[in-house]
Amino acid sequence: MRFRDYWRGLLGALALAAPLALAPAQSLARATPDSFADLAQHLLPTVVNIATSQTLKPAGGETAMPDLPPGSPLADLFRDFLKQNNAPRHVTSLGSGFIIDPSGLIVTNNHVIEDADQITVTLNDGTTLPAKLIGRDEKTDLALLKVKPKSPLPAAHFGDSDHARVGDWVIAIGNPFGLGSTVTAGIVSARNRDISAGPYDDFIQTDAPINRGNSGGPLFDMDGDVVGVNSAIFSPSGGSVGIGFSIPSNLAQDVIGQLRKYGVTRRGWIGVRIQQVTDDIAEGLGLPTAKGALVAGITSGGPAAKAGLRNGDVIVGFDGKPIPDSRTLPRIVADTNVGKTVGIDILRGGKKETLHIQVARLKDDGKPVARAAPAPKKSLPPKLSRLGLTLAAIDEDARGKYHLSAGVKGVVVTDVDPDSPAGADNFRPGDVIVEVQNEPVKTPGDVMKRIDADAKAGKKVALLLVSREGDLTFVALRLGQG
Repeated sequence: MRFRDYWRGLLGALALAAPLALAPAQSLARATPDSFADLAQHLLPTVVNIATSQTLKPAGGETAMPDLPPGSPLADLFRDFLKQNNAPRHVTSLGSGFIIDPSGLIVTNNHVIEDADQITVTLNDGTTLPAKLIGRDEKTDLALLKVKPKSPLPAAHFGDSDHARVGDWVIAIGNPFGLGSTVTAGIVSARNRDISAGPYDDFIQTDAPINRGNSGGPLFDMDGDVVGVNSAIFSPSGGSVGIGFSIPSNLAQDVIGQLRKYGVTRRGWIGVRIQQVTDDIAEGLGLPTAKGALVAGITSGGPAAKAGLRNGDVIVGFDGKPIPDSRTLPRIVADTNVGKTVGIDILRGGKKETLHIQVARLKDDGKPVARAAPAPKKSLPPKLSRLGLTLAAIDEDARGKYHLSAGVKGVVVTDVDPDSPAGADNFRPGDVIVEVQNEPVKTPGDVMKRIDADAKAGKKVALLLVSREGDLTFVALRLGQG
């Protein structure tokens, strides 16, 4: 029997008993359950405990025996100490998971099994089975395991996390502090939480008690479907304070499907760096509202470059889906099939345009290492008092002092007044101003001339494209009095 059928029957009885007592919107709300016992009994067999072991070798290699005089009484003491210190250490950790296929496929968090030498799964009936890692994804903190049971296992079902509303009842099942299968209940406290755990953060927040060891366990709705994978908690004390975070099932199901099929993830990629459109940036670009994702960098030869995107474009739609902010775009692009050609809606110069872009596959890439160079000579660069910046042209001395790569062009910041608009926006020496109001600058005079012109035109914001440690970002500075 599906639990949604049970609830529908209960709601039908309530509606018949008091047809005029509830407004139409209220009639859709569920009554507070008398007990979670039936639901817990049905779901407990689908949740497992996960134990991992790992062998740690001494950091930095083995410690050598010190040079001691022959017959020193300290020799035995040092020998025993080094024997203990140099011995490999075995550490164990505990977590949770849940079965998604009767054949023995199990979902958990990546951080539960990361770097493990051995993974052991304990079923609800006490059966212990060795587990094999099928695939894992660091960006979403998900992993897929496989065990070989003697008979089919009870499996949980993914639900639609988009239907989970703030205030809905949920229950969490897991292995807190290694105590074994434990059931807790609460509600969905918030949606779309960004806790800076990864590039695709979209967590469900819940007050169902989640503690250490619950990681990887499921968050169930009242239909008995998995709407989240418990992954993190906010806790100054280390224990539950009613703020837990779960990976939405819709995100998890897509990632797990790829791990199951390929052993790795196959995410879409278009080759842009983006940032949030703030109110100041919107004003600087002449936009009516602070919406969309601002293009702050484009990978040479990537899909965005081939499609004709430019720095300063604001992406407001992708493949027919609106892009209200910079957090939304990476998730939508990642979920798009590799090789698919889609429309991308942009605002350029205040006008809306639609370009077409072919989505490529995301591959991890490291940041370039800065070059070393000779020590710089002292100079007295010009100062832009309106913004609180001291500027200089980029020469070999400046590249050496601030570790600027050969490809960086513009005007380098050499000093910042901490009480100025630039200081408030965290400018620092070594930042390079590449563009002012989407126009390239090569000298401090170019910057000063453009800022003065904007101020005389009555503009209150200067929009700068800045290169910081090799990454491009737009900064909107309020114009002070020069």
